[in-house]
Amino acid sequence: MKLWLGDRLTEEADARISPLDRGFTLGDGLFETMRLSGGAVLRLDAHLARLAAGAQVLGLPLPGLDLAGALAATAQANGLSEGVLRLTLTRGTGPRGVLPPAAPSPTLVITAAPAGPALPPARLVIAQTTRRNELSPLAQVKSLNYLDGILARQEAARRGADDAVLLNTRERVAETTIANLFAVIDGALVTPPLADGVLPGVMRAAVMAEGAQERPLAAFDLQRADELFLTSALGIRSVGEIEGRPVSAFAAAERLRARIPGA
Repeated sequence: MKLWLGDRLTEEADARISPLDRGFTLGDGLFETMRLSGGAVLRLDAHLARLAAGAQVLGLPLPGLDLAGALAATAQANGLSEGVLRLTLTRGTGPRGVLPPAAPSPTLVITAAPAGPALPPARLVIAQTTRRNELSPLAQVKSLNYLDGILARQEAARRGADDAVLLNTRERVAETTIANLFAVIDGALVTPPLADGVLPGVMRAAVMAEGAQERPLAAFDLQRADELFLTSALGIRSVGEIEGRPVSAFAAAERLRARIPGA
């Protein structure tokens, strides 16, 4: 595989990142996962806008190069017109300690992979091991600090599920470890508001444009929902089970897949 490192393409076997890179030592950085379709990155402007917003929150300078061009070059170098691109941006190397260097030199990595197979409806549980901190500015940043999600995903695996729903500190539904969550309740398509600790997903925004409404949700609401589905940059995935309760309605997800490119 060829990847983009810094300002150029390189072979994976030749790629080198310093062990002092703050992305490795402190998780100091951001990432974007993007769907490649027909040789183009879907909703590229939205991804780059979210990257820029996250960089502003972290005080992290963006690389002074054409990111769209680097993404396209990485896809082409790997012979992919359909697949997944991941852009990772760290603050680069720095001295020991938490305080970032005054003039950081960020590290940029872009990788490419073929698209995976279509997934069956997801089985969900509600995480008991951790909570989403809706008060943290990181709640709306796609950062490299993913340990809450990892703990919850491990819990889901132990309980025989595919993913875990994260509640926030007020016991409201936020999202799953890797996706935004939508529900059809009493005929309305709803999703938790950003203020409840929700990452501003790119596919989430596309579904919102189709008429979904923001509304605080409790775990009880998920148990009575007629339909549930998950959204990420890679598409829309129906939910077939929540805490052992079967969910058999898929009509809203199917309608949105037909209307939204890459869903």
